[in-house]
Amino acid sequence: MTQPTLYDQILDFANRADPWPLYEQLRTRPVWAEEDGTFVVSRYRDIYALMHDPRLSSDPNNLLPEFADKLPPAEGPGGMAPAFIRTDPPRHDVLRRTVMRQFGPPHRPDRIDKLTPKLSAVVAELIDKIAGKPEADLVDEVAYPFPVAVISELLGVPAEDQATFGGWVDPIVNALTRPTPEQLQERNDAMQQLSHYMLELAQRRRTQPGDDMISGFVTDDGPDGRLEGGDLLSTLILLLIAGHETTVNLITNGWLTLQRHPDQLQRLRTEPRFAIRMVEELLRYEPSVHILPLRTAVDDIEIGDATVRKGHPIAVMLASGNRDAECIPDADRFDPDRPDNVHLSFAGGIHYCLGAPLARLEAQIALTQLAKRLQNPRLVADPPPYRPSPILRGPIHLRIAYDAVLPA
Repeated sequence: MTQPTLYDQILDFANRADPWPLYEQLRTRPVWAEEDGTFVVSRYRDIYALMHDPRLSSDPNNLLPEFADKLPPAEGPGGMAPAFIRTDPPRHDVLRRTVMRQFGPPHRPDRIDKLTPKLSAVVAELIDKIAGKPEADLVDEVAYPFPVAVISELLGVPAEDQATFGGWVDPIVNALTRPTPEQLQERNDAMQQLSHYMLELAQRRRTQPGDDMISGFVTDDGPDGRLEGGDLLSTLILLLIAGHETTVNLITNGWLTLQRHPDQLQRLRTEPRFAIRMVEELLRYEPSVHILPLRTAVDDIEIGDATVRKGHPIAVMLASGNRDAECIPDADRFDPDRPDNVHLSFAGGIHYCLGAPLARLEAQIALTQLAKRLQNPRLVADPPPYRPSPILRGPIHLRIAYDAVLPA
């Protein structure tokens, strides 16, 4: 029987709670070549350079056929185009510009900032609901419903439909890395249902537009035109999934880390603006996204003494780079007072995370309110149970006990 490689062990669910020693071993080489043809890159400097290298492609059409056949299809059902994060320039740039017209500067510079009162109110209401209980599941009762409500508000998804998303999103996320035939089928079924729902919603917004992003996509005739057909569907599904799944993990990983560092939890209660530095360090120390999969090289790329070969899949190990002591002093220490926090958690280059400002704000508000309102919070289980995905890593449940919940 073949011994599992370090990358195999990282993907193995048995190591989900503590992958950090494996990442440390991974960084002893600049590149690991897996038997299945994947090249694994794990050091900070190499990852940073790779994300700014035009030879790194996000388009699966650049994979050699023997690798492309093993991956989830880039296209969705019904002729849906690949989402813009799975494209390269110039197509990527056109689609991203079109999305940004409805999300942020220069056309909507205040969209996220204007959400702040709404974000605070949603979190306050969720925390109110766990008052009077001795325990709560932070994932199910706060960290999941909060970003779902926010991205639904932005996109224009009715509140009554939000509860159905989890059943569609989980199978899609679970099929991102080395999916089984069963996982692929579950993923395809979920994509069909989600696509049908989003298409109907977009049709309603064409005739009854509001001040939401979907209405903007289907009515705004910008210089690059409207989002139509498969591009519209893939963008909506991407924003819906990416707009909440990673933030759930950021909030939950963040609270878990704060409970393990009670001195920093106390600072969050008492120091104004500490949340800004604290969340930035959380992004480095316990990121939501551990691996950038589905990348390939359009030409041979030299990394150290290794060559990443053209057409082969590349796994970019963002979380490993965040703990690289060659570039980050005391990388395994949680230290919100770092003078220069240069984490990789939002990726980089042309694919830098579009939703980074929103994710930061959501985590700052949620974690601050939890810190100030929960009296004597404590973990019921440490480590908690984790989600299956090695890519989007975070607890699937996080049960906490507390003495009381203070008024907002």
